[in-house]
Amino acid sequence: MDRARFDNLPLEWVRAFEVAARLGSFTAAAQETGLTQSAISQRIGKLEKRLNTQLFLRQARQISLTVEGETWLPHVRSALESLRESSEGLFGISRKRLTISASGSIIELWLLPRLKRLRADIDAQVSFRTMVLSAETVPEFSTIQIRYGTGDWPVTYKLPLYSEALAPVASPDLLKSAQQWTELPRIALVGPRPGWNEWSTRFGIPTTPLPDLRFDTFSSALSAARAGFGVVLASLPLCQQDMASGRLVRVSEQSLPHHETYWLLASKDAVSRHQWNLLEQGLKASGE
Repeated sequence: MDRARFDNLPLEWVRAFEVAARLGSFTAAAQETGLTQSAISQRIGKLEKRLNTQLFLRQARQISLTVEGETWLPHVRSALESLRESSEGLFGISRKRLTISASGSIIELWLLPRLKRLRADIDAQVSFRTMVLSAETVPEFSTIQIRYGTGDWPVTYKLPLYSEALAPVASPDLLKSAQQWTELPRIALVGPRPGWNEWSTRFGIPTTPLPDLRFDTFSSALSAARAGFGVVLASLPLCQQDMASGRLVRVSEQSLPHHETYWLLASKDAVSRHQWNLLEQGLKASGE
């Protein structure tokens, strides 16, 4: 075997192959790299000649990988990713500004209790942006985001912050006003979490009294519960501090798990891998 032809493969040839294979088009590869279609085609042609192997099947208006190209592609991707990460780690300038976009509730109840450790670990200015979500919201990951869902977003970095579990909580003073917590006023919360109907169905409690207070943010509903306006079906991980301080009391040992939770999400453009690792540690750690 002539091993010389595998030595010193020009990186721009290999990069052209990876982009064209990923996008399925020489034209799209040219647009992403800022080159001409002819330049992409020439680089791949030279690579195929050096390897003495056809990597693409060229048809009139489309390309597809050969068996050899499909076999080589994951190795190329792994090598390029390793090169990018090592270059960033050794020579890259750490991003000095990080923007975290999240709902007001998650900023108040999850991020702020962990802010001291987060600032100590991450050598960067951290900005928080309140995210207002609607059913039509399209996620764009130019910032670090914390979103509620199942985690099926097309993004490089993702991490569930906790396992969701719901249980009713109320202020100690409110509990003194009734023999059974099920007789107390209820606070409803609009959003993706299960509500009182799901709780009643699961555990067989009455569906009444119907909530006469309804909020569209979890932090507002929790504030109303602290003030003694009713019992709220709360996310247990988000009201840990309230229960630890005694401002709120869990009124049932039963809990309702939920398959969705808050996810920490980021693209390569928003955060370096090193900073991502620090974010993972800081945001999953116990609040301080």
